[in-house]
Amino acid sequence: KVYTQTEHSGQKKLRLLSRAKVLTIDTMNPTVKKVEYAVRGPIVLRAVELERELSEGMKKPFSEVIKANIGDAHAMGQQPITFFRQVLALCSYPELLNDSTFPEDAKSRARRILQSCGGNSMGSYTASQGIDSVRQDVARYIERRDGGVPCDPDDIYLTTGASDGIVTMLKLLVCGEGATRTGVMISIPQYPLYSAALAELGAVQINYYLNEEKCWSMDISELQRALDEARRHCNPRALCVINPGNPTGQVQSRQCIEDVIRFAANERLLLMADEVYQDNVYAEGCQFHSFKKVLFEMGPEYSDTVELVSFHSTSKCYMGECGFRGGYMEIINMDDEVKAQLTKLVSVRLCPPVPGQALMDLVVNPPQPGEPSHDNFIKERTATLSALAEKAKLTEQVLNTIQGISCNPVQGAMYSFPRITIPEKAIQEAMDKGQEPDMFYCMKMLEETGICLVPGSGFGQTDGTYHFRMTILPPTDKLTILLNKVKEFHQKFTQQYS
Repeated sequence: KVYTQTEHSGQKKLRLLSRAKVLTIDTMNPTVKKVEYAVRGPIVLRAVELERELSEGMKKPFSEVIKANIGDAHAMGQQPITFFRQVLALCSYPELLNDSTFPEDAKSRARRILQSCGGNSMGSYTASQGIDSVRQDVARYIERRDGGVPCDPDDIYLTTGASDGIVTMLKLLVCGEGATRTGVMISIPQYPLYSAALAELGAVQINYYLNEEKCWSMDISELQRALDEARRHCNPRALCVINPGNPTGQVQSRQCIEDVIRFAANERLLLMADEVYQDNVYAEGCQFHSFKKVLFEMGPEYSDTVELVSFHSTSKCYMGECGFRGGYMEIINMDDEVKAQLTKLVSVRLCPPVPGQALMDLVVNPPQPGEPSHDNFIKERTATLSALAEKAKLTEQVLNTIQGISCNPVQGAMYSFPRITIPEKAIQEAMDKGQEPDMFYCMKMLEETGICLVPGSGFGQTDGTYHFRMTILPPTDKLTILLNKVKEFHQKFTQQYS
């Protein structure tokens, strides 16, 4: 048979259509499929759908979706610090340096940052470790915070938010196969970045449980239990601590931190201290103690040997500047050859976002007494932190008036993580649908009230207990409405399934 040109092209098209794709769900990286991130999981996707449905005029039993699922301060109405935004505006558009409406201290800060940038522009690449002058300012901030404990700017790496630093460190740690595969100890409940990163890297997640009965404190005997069990099937090499806690809102005592450092030293574990909420401490009698300060106060036996990496960010505290993706990590007692490898690894991603680096500089070097912006900066900072402290107290008080819900004091950070009692009938219905009971509970709450929370199962919890995480970030009036809706929903849900 003689084929016409049309027939030939038709056959070619059929062959192309029938050819399997190179990248399919079966041929993709299997570790990526294991990654889960509850903070932006199925409930949040449904919340976005509900927002769209409301905007299209569909009738719902609520008029708006309230997203209390993520610590996104500005999205919840928190106002940015004026001085920070002024300096960033000046850095982004230097023509404004001629504008008399900007204070002189903001202008001099912007000039200093721009002089550290190639071509005096924030649009240029910087050194991979971050702008030198910013790292020097971070080092001086740490020295002030820790009462004079020395800090070398060369131990500071600027990062794309704290998350980037955490993942980078985990990449350095992971090696071995089978029983020698790297294990990393993480708290349960935990911030899902850790479980997600460990799954992607194919590392072994070692769970240690915080003590809910003692306000989510760390317990050395529990650390020992988790470590001893893990050593049977992997090689535990690092211990991660979040202080103040996410999602649990606890602030660890100085004694607890000392005990953890001693444990890490005895068991030869690298310590990773996630300290992004260090300014968010609300409860009376609670105080933030940095792991580095405590380590150095314990003397050279520990301060010369324990490997410690600590992380900070522009996204939390009174700043709440999540979108700028600014952060840093400080490395203590790292092997020189490993440090060279770390510097090589961060150079692959060229540099962290320069506006984030500039913002980090302002956080660690804010307006000083006597400068034009100082009084307003202190006023705004105090107002933000005071409002958060009030909302932490309000959240705990209201949740504890609800029968079937118990909430530990929100000592710090930006979240409450109350325990909820779910009736047996509801647990059974959830199981029949293939859902975790607290996922079923939170999804039902979203559909009936428009409130978007994250189920405790997304963070990990003791078997047989159920929780949800809720931010304390909404404005007080909206938070009060939200808490009352939670109360109404829980009572109705309990009645329905009793």
